[in-house]
Amino acid sequence: MCRYRVHFLRSVKNIARKCPVYHPKTIQEKLILLAVEDISEISGYYLKENTERKKAELKFRGLLESAPDAMVIVNSAGIIQLVNSQTEILFGFNRDEIFGKEIDLLLPSTTENSNQSFSDSLSENLKTRILGRAMDLFGQNKDGKKFPVEISLSQIETEEGQLISVAIRDISKQMRIEKELVEAKLFAEKAKEIAENAMMAKQQFLSNMSHEIRTPMNAILGFTKLIMKTGLTEKQIDFMNAIKTSGDSLIVLINDILDLAKTDSGKMEFEALPFKISDSIASMLHIFDAKIQENNLLFTKEYDENIPDVIIGDPIRLHQIILNLVSNAVKFTPAGEIKVSARLTSENENEVVVGFTVADTGIGIPPDQIDNIFENFQQATSSTSRIYGGTGLGLAIVKQLVEKQGGKVTLKSTLGKGSVFSFTLPFKKSSAQVKDDSDMITIDPEIKNIKVLIVEDVLLNQLLMKTILNDFGFEQDIAENGKVAIEKLKTKSYDIILMDLQMPEMNGFEATEYIRKKLKLNVPILALTADVTTVDFEVCKSVGMNDYIAKPVDEKLLYRKIVGLVKKPELNGQRKEKKYDRINKYKYIDLSGLTLITLSKPEFKVEMITLYMKQTPKLIAAMKQAFKEKDWAMLHSSVHKMIPSFSIMGISKSIEAMARKVQEAAYLKQNIEGLSDMISQIDIVCTGACLELNEELSLNKK
Repeated sequence: MCRYRVHFLRSVKNIARKCPVYHPKTIQEKLILLAVEDISEISGYYLKENTERKKAELKFRGLLESAPDAMVIVNSAGIIQLVNSQTEILFGFNRDEIFGKEIDLLLPSTTENSNQSFSDSLSENLKTRILGRAMDLFGQNKDGKKFPVEISLSQIETEEGQLISVAIRDISKQMRIEKELVEAKLFAEKAKEIAENAMMAKQQFLSNMSHEIRTPMNAILGFTKLIMKTGLTEKQIDFMNAIKTSGDSLIVLINDILDLAKTDSGKMEFEALPFKISDSIASMLHIFDAKIQENNLLFTKEYDENIPDVIIGDPIRLHQIILNLVSNAVKFTPAGEIKVSARLTSENENEVVVGFTVADTGIGIPPDQIDNIFENFQQATSSTSRIYGGTGLGLAIVKQLVEKQGGKVTLKSTLGKGSVFSFTLPFKKSSAQVKDDSDMITIDPEIKNIKVLIVEDVLLNQLLMKTILNDFGFEQDIAENGKVAIEKLKTKSYDIILMDLQMPEMNGFEATEYIRKKLKLNVPILALTADVTTVDFEVCKSVGMNDYIAKPVDEKLLYRKIVGLVKKPELNGQRKEKKYDRINKYKYIDLSGLTLITLSKPEFKVEMITLYMKQTPKLIAAMKQAFKEKDWAMLHSSVHKMIPSFSIMGISKSIEAMARKVQEAAYLKQNIEGLSDMISQIDIVCTGACLELNEELSLNKK
């Protein structure tokens, strides 16, 4: 109340006290006189006050109109006092149509199907909700259509009392996008499920085909080799060579298809073994000597002597890559030259990168086909397959094998003049001493008295395995399924079991599990499988198998695996005492692979173990410290250096996979979920491996 109004009231009271009788006219006249005296002062004050009020009101209205959302000002009863133009646009009402109405006209319910109005819960909202916090409700436009909105409340203090500002935002588009994202996610999950089911069906089909084709091929090729060892006429030898060549071609085709399936399903695995790269390449290229002479081709080899003598990698996959490329070069070069070269492209303290080139002067590849030549089932022209044969899988597999080992493959070609295929592969350096392949695959006539139980249901394969083992000089016994094998093991003892996986009555997995858990026998078990697409060595190990070999069986590989598992070389005609039991002796390591590699040089085995025990604790400490300090480069480096040793020391592939996830996270600099647990698990396993290796080292030194 202004001071002028106070002055007026005081004057009225004074006049009333002075007048003994009530004289309205006298009072009125006195008031008029008083008013006239201060009229100029009163007018000036209200003019100033009104101007300031109008300025403030205009400023407030300007802010209200500039807001991107609908703004509705209501009193505590929920009656609309003021709105902005966005409110008219959003709800379709004119200001006059909603001014003085309840806000329920715009916000009729708290949910889409609720009967509770917004104004009913307004006071409650102000008491219980934090001002400014967003709430999801449903608005209703002039046409009666409901739509989702997000509102936030704030209080405004005025002279007339408390008002409430309601900011309203249409979230229809946002909710539609969210719904579409959910639907897209569900669709993607469904599509992924369909793709996975299709992949599983494909894998199952390839698994069945592999088994069905390899089983008879095992017998065909096996008996062909045995017949060729007997006295044959020159013509018979030619016929047998033709059978063997055809069988080998079929096996190559099967292997190509299965390798393609493995890469598609992510199951392609690579070994990390020390080998002599020069000897390995030379022995592999020797396969083509006869064909090159037959075609009267000039064949040259170049080898960079700067490449380390021994490296660590996967020699079998290297053979497969070069075999495919040289095979193509021979096939598509009717005349001229083929050149194979290997050169050192780069090196550092721990690693070398070797570049390989296979060049020919053959038919070449059209320019428009160069980009597609590495795709599955692709050949240069439609007539290529008809004239030269093949499936178009070889180069696709080459690309997969190279890139999955961290290398790169390139092609330069001129139609009618030839092609140059180049690829690079990284290898680890090694100071190990490696035996010549010729020594490793030679059957030692001094190794005798090995008794083998063959568990196989196919009669041809039984006869084949029996014949091969006779050639090795090993005793053998036959069981046609797992149940028969178990009965034999209850009364007889064997040095090793060759266990087929797919058999009636009781398969190889069930029989092995029974042998380990019920019979409590630690006899080595070598799995025989014609299905190399779905066989998982981790599953084989989980039931107690020591190793596996694919059919058709390579005799020399079979021999090495048997000797490596049994380890019973004879000394002066006397059997050596078994110094340790391979089954369940160690928890974290399996040295069967390392023992096989170092069969004739135990000092090399000691050297490898010593090297591992020297470097691993330092790498573990570096890994843990790097993770603690979030030093991603150090974490990547330390784990990267640990991974190659896992396969050499027989550490679980699941731990290796875990280490690769840590390495990838460090490379991406991401603290992914479970990273700490994975690092702890690697620490536990590697520390445990060092303890077990120390025990192994003591045994070897003794």
